[in-house]
Amino acid sequence: MAKTEHYHTKFEEQKFYHLYNRSTDKQPMFRNEGNYEFFLKQYDAYLSPVVDTFAYCLLGNHFHILFRVKVLTGIDLNSLKKFPEDTIPELLHQKTTHDIVCHQLRKFFQSYSMAFNKQQERVGALFQKPFKRALVDNDSYFMQLVYYIHSNPQHHGLTDDFRKWKWSSYNRILIDKPSKLNKMELINWFGDKDKFVQYHNKIQKVIADEIRLDDD
Repeated sequence: MAKTEHYHTKFEEQKFYHLYNRSTDKQPMFRNEGNYEFFLKQYDAYLSPVVDTFAYCLLGNHFHILFRVKVLTGIDLNSLKKFPEDTIPELLHQKTTHDIVCHQLRKFFQSYSMAFNKQQERVGALFQKPFKRALVDNDSYFMQLVYYIHSNPQHHGLTDDFRKWKWSSYNRILIDKPSKLNKMELINWFGDKDKFVQYHNKIQKVIADEIRLDDD
């Protein structure tokens, strides 16, 4: 079960967080490839201006994302006007880093939920509230968490090898293709690409168990 602080952790500039959540009824929040693609597209639109993303994994009824909050002090909130106009008046009244990130997350969740519900002829909330987040405060935990996020599809029996899962950042990190992911900075945590792969190949199951959350 999620720790109580994972519902109330405050977002601060330049700190890393594990964002995770699942559907309210534990039913799939992704029904087809288009859903996965739209989720990533909307995440990029709403969150990339305020966070740097390092790893992610989208599964049937939940997701995991590792990001770092950007320096938002003095940010020109008018620069976010590429979003729907109705987000701007509310956002301009937000003052703290935590408020801004939470605002963007809420708008992101709303955007995906509305589109998914319309497509699936579904009504009601899609995501559990409040969304869960955990501060990642040391190097060892950061590396373990990257593995945990990437290995999640195999843990849940969605694939026999997490490296084959299309909707995680594992393979995108390894290919030399432009991306909003902070690939090089992430790889540097492990040393280089070979060590990144080796870590994923050799890490013991107990590490994942130690940080397993309530997504079973």
